[in-house]
Amino acid sequence: MHALVTGGAGFIGSHLCDALASAGHTVTVLDDLSTGHLENLASCPHRFIRGDVSQFDDVLEAVRGVDCVFHLAAIASVPKTVADPRRSQAVNLGGTFNVLEACRAHGVKRVVLASSAAVYGMGTGKPEFESDLPAPASPYALEKLSSEYYLQIYASLYGLETVALRFFNVFGPRQDPSSPYSGVISLFCKHLSQKMPVTIYGDGEQSRDFVSVFDVVRALILASQLSDPKGTVCNVARGESVTINTLYRELAALYHCDLKPQYAPAREGDPRLSVASVEKAERVLGFKAALSLKEGLLRLVQG
Repeated sequence: MHALVTGGAGFIGSHLCDALASAGHTVTVLDDLSTGHLENLASCPHRFIRGDVSQFDDVLEAVRGVDCVFHLAAIASVPKTVADPRRSQAVNLGGTFNVLEACRAHGVKRVVLASSAAVYGMGTGKPEFESDLPAPASPYALEKLSSEYYLQIYASLYGLETVALRFFNVFGPRQDPSSPYSGVISLFCKHLSQKMPVTIYGDGEQSRDFVSVFDVVRALILASQLSDPKGTVCNVARGESVTINTLYRELAALYHCDLKPQYAPAREGDPRLSVASVEKAERVLGFKAALSLKEGLLRLVQG
């Protein structure tokens, strides 16, 4: 298989490229390097195209000759999409449209989209099912949901094979802790490794469904192999939630750090509970997260 990975120099994308190349597939990467890094691809044989998914000509060039597109390129920061919704729309929704149109032009049959649990909004305090009514609360969430709908329409109208995976809280190596929008785990690791105090927003009893990037990559590859997907949408998570306080204790123990966390007021818009139903992913994709939170954290800390 010749695979194109948009956003392939980023956190999740580079791990996907590694796995694809290791399995003997040909890899092309399209990335504008706004958040990705070429060093993430140092060990992966690939063809690199520096380009922007919001520019159709860039996407059209990258898609030529490929069998499957893994569309991961996005402005993934919710605050950034709130601050600049015009640019966010051009990249997150316009980029998806460009990928679909380029695939239609070149006869590429399969597109796998990285979507997000953000489409569920603030949640109900119960496990999120793919059949639940979406409630996007940010430009980012709306653009991901709209991208899913585009995939379903292109599957229905043009016979494109499409799958959208709603990632929950992904963590692992290469997640950039220098970004203020980085995941909580990478930020905790950065501070604990330097024996610096950690700030927890709220009381720390809010909970999240954390999933290792290595499991996420496996789900992406399974999605590329799914027969007759017809616009399928699946959650990708462990199906278990953990409080931020518990997460902190687990990481502090791995770093042999006895610093107590500092607490600050809760951030507006943060869901209290986020946890996925993983029944559909198991049934349709044959996917079940293999790494427990402890195992994933240990792999992260040990490098």
